[in-house]
Amino acid sequence: MAGRRQIKKEWVQAAADAASWCVALSLVAMLVVVCTLGAGEGGGGAPVVVVRGAALSARPCEEIYVVAEGETLHSISDKCGDPLILERNPHVHDPDDVFPGLVIRITPSKPR
Repeated sequence: MAGRRQIKKEWVQAAADAASWCVALSLVAMLVVVCTLGAGEGGGGAPVVVVRGAALSARPCEEIYVVAEGETLHSISDKCGDPLILERNPHVHDPDDVFPGLVIRITPSKPR
C-alpha cells in the first residue's frame, strides 16, 4: 500500500511539473506575440511616426512643438505666428537657451 502511495505521489508531482512548464511556455509565447504586434504602435493603437532630418523642420506648427536643430524662439515665432512663446512656456527662462529636443507650447495663429 505504501508503494502505491509513493507511485501516486510521484505521478501527481510529474503532472504538476508538466503543467507548470506548459503554463510558463504559454506565457512566454503570449509575451512574444504581444511585443511583436505592439511594436510600431503608440497608445491607443496609433502608429508611431519618427521624424528626422529635413522632415523635422518641414513639420506643421502644432500646440506641442519640439525644437529642431538651428531653430530659435524668433524663427519658431515667425514660422508659427506665435509672438507669445515665452509667456506660454515658463520653463524657458532664457530665450537664448533653446536647444534641439526642447518641448514648448505654442498657439499657431497662421498656417505655414
